Order: sequence, then C-alpha cells, then structure tokens
Amino acid sequence: MDKDKAEAEFGDVMFSLINAARLYKINPDNALERTNQKFINRFNYLEAHTIKEGRSLKDMSLEEMDKIWDEAKKLGL
Repeated sequence: MDKDKAEAEFGDVMFSLINAARLYKINPDNALERTNQKFINRFNYLEAHTIKEGRSLKDMSLEEMDKIWDEAKKLGL
C-alpha cells in the first residue's frame, strides 16, 4: 500500500473510533488528552529516573526503558 492510501485508511480508522466514542458517550478530545497526560507523566518519570542514575536515554536499550516505564505504570502514572 502506498503512503497516500495508508494515510486515507488511517483516517478512516480514526473516524470510526470517534464515532464509536460518540456511541458510548465518550468525549474523544478528553480521552485523547487523558492519554497524552498519562504519556507525559510516564515519560517524565523515565527521564527523571534516568537522570538520577546519571545515564542518558540515548544510551539505554528499549528493554531498559520499558522496565522503568512499567515502574511508572505500577505507580499509577
């Protein structure tokens, strides 16, 4: 599939999700904002944890970052 077709299909998926949200009386803007905040909180935790250890995210493996990310999730971030 070329990029133009993929983009159109992705738009269709997003449109469908927004319609599903309406059916369940969910505000899609609020839902997306909550998810963005959750991501920001977890990323800030990851970054702070890494700095505290004197490390750089650039030098960490994805597995190492995932472990810290999971810690943030367990803390309810």
